[in-house]
Amino acid sequence: MSFSILKQIGDAQKKKAVVDVRSGDTVKVTQKIKEGEKFRLQTFEGVVIRVDRKESHTARIVVRKVTSGVGVEKSYLIHSPLVEKIEITKRAKVRRNNLTYLRQRSGKSARLKGKDFDRIAVNGLKREEVEDAPIEEVAEVEVVETPAETTENTEVAENKEA
Repeated sequence: MSFSILKQIGDAQKKKAVVDVRSGDTVKVTQKIKEGEKFRLQTFEGVVIRVDRKESHTARIVVRKVTSGVGVEKSYLIHSPLVEKIEITKRAKVRRNNLTYLRQRSGKSARLKGKDFDRIAVNGLKREEVEDAPIEEVAEVEVVETPAETTENTEVAENKEA
């Protein structure tokens, strides 16, 4: 009986939509950092070397990058309210969940074999969140001009100048 109560509490803490992050993915993690009374956003881009407890509310990823010849690893709780966004930029073919062997490697030996994936479909959570949102919040969504429309307008402006 107490197990079901703990599961309900854990499920209440989960975010409604999260990106399906796997080991070997290169990700950009945007995190809120509190400085004094203000919050700022900081991004950290690196390779996911470990994924823990994927289905739990305590799901965690470990992201590694090399900066100035020094390896830096950060651990993020996926469902934490401080993790603003996780965006997958590349996906690699790996055969294990824990890629800690990358710690001893550098240069060419640390490369992972990339594989094709649909970046828009994998990172496309905003539409799902808008569909789940109450009607009042949907009315506040702004329409942003697409890049194709922007380039057409720029070309027309350049032709008028010439």
